[in-house]
Amino acid sequence: MEAKKVLFISQEVSPYVPDTPMSKLGCEIPQSIHGREFEVRIFTPKYGCINERRNQLHEVIRLSGLNLMIDDNDHPLIIKVATLLPSRMQVYFIDNDDYFHPLPEKGLETEVIPEENDERLMFFTAGVMETVKKLRWQPSVIHCSGWVSALAPLYLRTKYADDPTFRSAKIVYALQPEKFDGALDPRFVEKLEQNEFSAENLSAISGAPVDYITLNKFAIDYSDAVMQVTEDVDPALIEYAKQSGKPFLEYIPEEERKKKQVEFYRSLIGDGEDDF
Repeated sequence: MEAKKVLFISQEVSPYVPDTPMSKLGCEIPQSIHGREFEVRIFTPKYGCINERRNQLHEVIRLSGLNLMIDDNDHPLIIKVATLLPSRMQVYFIDNDDYFHPLPEKGLETEVIPEENDERLMFFTAGVMETVKKLRWQPSVIHCSGWVSALAPLYLRTKYADDPTFRSAKIVYALQPEKFDGALDPRFVEKLEQNEFSAENLSAISGAPVDYITLNKFAIDYSDAVMQVTEDVDPALIEYAKQSGKPFLEYIPEEERKKKQVEFYRSLIGDGEDDF
């Protein structure tokens, strides 16, 4: 039987960025299911702290070069790839010198330059969509992990809803405890509208500051299912996910996680294979 394809859109992935609970899970969860039944690929930002030589990243010329328009400015899309061992899984990095570049301070760009996070999210999300299309790689499940991936469900269910690459995919939004302070740029909704999103598409985030809770609720609204990845997720988001009526996988201890996650994916895509 042909393996089902699972696309991970991940905020952080170890060992490319410093070890944190999020980055470790960004590596462990995809590797745990990659194999006979699932073919997995990961997309993540190419943060400036990532050592390209040590991690053997290289640019994929045929996937790079597209200009993405954000707030009336063109931003070149650069795609780099590495192989995650021991699983030999492909990890794709979304890069651009405006949004991802080396910093004199320690920390990721999302932490050190938070005023750019609205555009950074837009660029990252559009970069993932356009690259997966070019790859002609049609996922059955799209697993979005962390608030940096929170716009992906919106893009998938509106702008890319009729694209054959994504049309049949089930979107899973994975709740993580890592937050950002304050709110995104006040012109965030305006910038999205410039990118052909309608007022109706954006009604849930219009008219008030878009903070961490609001952004995550917005991602849940456009997803097919929700997962709680760790025990310490904000209770307001857990309650919102449960009240949405969408399939919800509560926190599972590590020793049971692979089995339960595989079962969860199967329930979404209608695959009745025997359990692990």
